[in-house]
Amino acid sequence: MILPAIAVVFVFNYIPMYGIQLAFREYDFSAGLTGGEWVGLKYFEQFVQSHMFVELMRNTILISLATILIGFPAPIILALLINQIKWKRAKKTLQTTVYLPHFISMVVMVGLLNVLLSPNTGIVGHLMGALGFSDVNLLASTKTFIPVYVLSDIWQHVGWNSIIYLAALSSVDPQLYDSAKMDGANRWQIIRNVELPAIIPTIIILLILNMGSIISTGFEKIFLMQNTLNLPISEVIETYVYKIGIISNQFSYAAAIGLFNTLINFTLLLLMNYIAKRVSNISLW
Repeated sequence: MILPAIAVVFVFNYIPMYGIQLAFREYDFSAGLTGGEWVGLKYFEQFVQSHMFVELMRNTILISLATILIGFPAPIILALLINQIKWKRAKKTLQTTVYLPHFISMVVMVGLLNVLLSPNTGIVGHLMGALGFSDVNLLASTKTFIPVYVLSDIWQHVGWNSIIYLAALSSVDPQLYDSAKMDGANRWQIIRNVELPAIIPTIIILLILNMGSIISTGFEKIFLMQNTLNLPISEVIETYVYKIGIISNQFSYAAAIGLFNTLINFTLLLLMNYIAKRVSNISLW
């Protein structure tokens, strides 16, 4: 049963790695991937020395850290809260409600943000105008772009991401709850001493995986939210690679930037896995 998944990963993730050499060659349309002149680390040096390097790294790290620091605990908290609901019908209704935004297309999601946050026609825009902030455009400000991105991302995915924590909570031995109640534990003490320890391994594994993509922010959403006014904070490595590689046809340069991004993510993944293994004896391998 696992063979189709292995085949998909091999075809779409491993075979394309043959093209990594493009980052070390001067790409020539007529010569193909392997026919260009070998230039070594030329494009890596060009990217590190470019005027965009500091801005791209800053924007990418800021957005990624904000997403992890604020977005990562959100599904954990939601799962713990949902698990406290004893009325099954209300629990299922709430779960379905918070899952639904995950299935909204990213294009539709950004369209909703544009409509709702418009300072002239949006509900949020009218509300801010009533509060005296009528001159603030949340999608066109460098100060509000990251909060809007992170909070909308939480709203869209928090329900779906909580599923794995709810699955971990469902495996908790009911006798532990009974013992805690017999000892006089309140709900907060049950969460702290029974439920949190049960999902700690899941939390650590998912944190390791998230750290492995800390500078790989979501391309689609950021690209769709970009405009000339928020570009100083919304231009990240992945959108820059698209503009350099696809629009400007600098394929070798774009391949080098993408490989640089991947190597940093892989290094952070190894580092986080090592730290987790030393501290908690829980790791991916």
